[in-house]
Amino acid sequence: MTFLWATRGRTWGFRILRTGGLDDPLLAYEGAFDGAVMDDELWQTTAVGGALRFPDPLGRRDRSGRVIPHDFVVLDDHAADLTSVEEGRARLWPEVAQVFAEAYESPIPPAPLP
Repeated sequence: MTFLWATRGRTWGFRILRTGGLDDPLLAYEGAFDGAVMDDELWQTTAVGGALRFPDPLGRRDRSGRVIPHDFVVLDDHAADLTSVEEGRARLWPEVAQVFAEAYESPIPPAPLP
């Protein structure tokens, strides 16, 4: 599954940590979440595939006490296979959980992955 992933850590701000192989992942991210409500959880199909948001499954928070969101943009035909936030979380979280666990407490964010 091809996707981009954006989140924030305990001390570092919101960043795209997986680019989905795009040269300009911010453009795809903004297009996918354009007009989306700022709910804690979201699944919607978009022109580029799908936009998924859910709170950190372990309840981790940033230094201001806010629950950390994880935003994904599914970039390929696999978006049609997803029908809910729960299904998206089950499929995508295992792909990034270890990277986030290692980066969460770091004072600087990791370099974006393709």
